[in-house]
Amino acid sequence: MFIDPMLLATAAAPFSDPRFIYEPKIDGHRLIFSQESGVVRLFTRNNNDCTRQYPEIASALFPHDIVLDGEIACVDPTTGVSDFEATMSRFQAKRADKILRLSATLPVYFAVFDILWYKGEDLRKLPLLQRKEILAGLTLPRANIGVIPYVEGAGEDLFKQIKTRGMEGVVGKRADSVYETGRRSENWRKVINWSHADVYITGYKKAEFGWLAGVADENGRVRPAGVIELGVGPTEKKAFYGVSKALITGEDHNFVYLEPRIRARVKMRNWTKSGLLRSPIFVEFII
Repeated sequence: MFIDPMLLATAAAPFSDPRFIYEPKIDGHRLIFSQESGVVRLFTRNNNDCTRQYPEIASALFPHDIVLDGEIACVDPTTGVSDFEATMSRFQAKRADKILRLSATLPVYFAVFDILWYKGEDLRKLPLLQRKEILAGLTLPRANIGVIPYVEGAGEDLFKQIKTRGMEGVVGKRADSVYETGRRSENWRKVINWSHADVYITGYKKAEFGWLAGVADENGRVRPAGVIELGVGPTEKKAFYGVSKALITGEDHNFVYLEPRIRARVKMRNWTKSGLLRSPIFVEFII
């Protein structure tokens, strides 16, 4: 049984509110765990069946039929921090032999934060803390399935700890919230632990919008670092295209290339292992 998951709104900054509980945000991908008549199926938030990708989770059986909501991730054993790129390696594996090998060398962890269905009963209309009590009473079938801890009221303090550890962020949830199936709700709000970087804009896409970003390497040469597609308003676009005409150095079928003279500040999730900006968002020009 797939249940369309409740989605997160975005909070502008860390906040504390006695009406909310706060959980660490796991940097993996959303997973709906569904067990019906002893058969387990795993789904992404978009109803893509990913059961075969994660055999170490799909083979776990509870005593009763159940639907759980959570995040699946690979965890760095040295830091305890989830590794998004490693998780994507698992998700994208297609061949059975590779999936089997990765399940041993790059195991995943299912971090559960909600229970939606249990023993034939729909729990989504229960208040969140009541669902959390039911979840806490479960006997978990595997060591690689766990329940995400939470604190009450102290969102800013938790965010400081998350930031110190280099984790993705915090999710604040109304303690009395029902589960709003398939809806993005202000009752659940994520606060991202953004990183920031100063970049050069080295070109732009010809078709859809996108600015090519570059950063200086150890020798002072500007290398590619990704594409900025979000956060740029009409005023910034107008200013950029007005200035960029004098900086064009060449073009090809897809891109126009510029001298690296325009600088900008971006926020991002993190640097990838290959040295690229992950999900960069424009913040401002650097004058």
